Amino acid sequence: MTRHVVIVGAGIIGAAIAFRLSQGGARVTVVEGALPASGASGRSFGWINASFSLNEDHFLLRVAALTAHHALAADLGPLPTSWPGALSWEEEGAAQDATFTRLTEAGYPVRRLTRTEIAALEPGLPAPPPTALHFPTEGVTDLAALTRHLLQAAAGQGARLILGVPVTGILTRNGAASGVRTAEGAIAADCVVIAAGTGAPALLGPLGMTLPMLHRPALILRTNPLPPRLSHILVTPALELRQEADGRILAPTSAGHQGDSSDRLSDTPEALAADALARLRSILPGIELDWQETLRAERPMPGDGLPVVGSTSLPGLYLSVMHSGATLGPLIGSLVSRELLLGRAEPMLAPYRPDRFARDSIDQL
Repeated sequence: MTRHVVIVGAGIIGAAIAFRLSQGGARVTVVEGALPASGASGRSFGWINASFSLNEDHFLLRVAALTAHHALAADLGPLPTSWPGALSWEEEGAAQDATFTRLTEAGYPVRRLTRTEIAALEPGLPAPPPTALHFPTEGVTDLAALTRHLLQAAAGQGARLILGVPVTGILTRNGAASGVRTAEGAIAADCVVIAAGTGAPALLGPLGMTLPMLHRPALILRTNPLPPRLSHILVTPALELRQEADGRILAPTSAGHQGDSSDRLSDTPEALAADALARLRSILPGIELDWQETLRAERPMPGDGLPVVGSTSLPGLYLSVMHSGATLGPLIGSLVSRELLLGRAEPMLAPYRPDRFARDSIDQL
């Protein structure tokens, strides 16, 4: 009998898991209270990278994730993903030297460029910095489009998509998860995967579990369309930015967005956008720039900043919550599907199990 897996959440994580599970022959139902990519996946900067990581295991996970993006493209054909590489001078001096040494010793593709080399690589940059790190294998994705693409592919493999129907609870029977309760009735399942981002704690609470989450709001600025100018992701002391295919520039309003630890936005969206636009103009002087829209996201960041992936203390209930799905989504889809289909633990996920919070945050049933 084919195993039925209900996935709660139609962001990039839920979509990637749905695609790989349905590809592997599972019966899959995805339940989403709104539309696909309506949360953080629809408000993402979209940078695919491993130059940023929190520890060695996390670095290795992110390196594997870059490979998983290419494997996904091999399976599905053209995706809304490209590989322009990144230029980073957010760190300078000794800090830049240390990052270069660390990544070089780890075998990660990185070059240290002079001002002349930067100008040759990115001629649209009016005032190149004295030095920068070049990460040639890093990429960008339109995460909302990638999410929809994966869900469509999953549906083509037999997955059922239920959109606009909130999940209100997890059903249990005989001490195990047995399905989900929705606003339109119950859906039985052999396994429930919670891939609901910041919505996960509300589903765990009635089961006696708590998942510690950091409050990490983000605001992303999108400008008016411009002629093609920038070909790389630029990581500067002022902000991160990239030019989209339609000519608009996308930039998180906070400097150091990857490592931003602010638990609230420091001002109104309009004020933050104006400030970010001023910093953007300092990087690209002489260009007619204005902001067209802002996108606010609540990044689904667990309490220690690392992914939470694996079975919970309730049999049949699996958890998959993390930031950043832009980098990790395709890899997590493959690893989780193998665990659920084959019943064997994936070593790469060992550092990210939910029970690491058990001593002080998750009450065992």
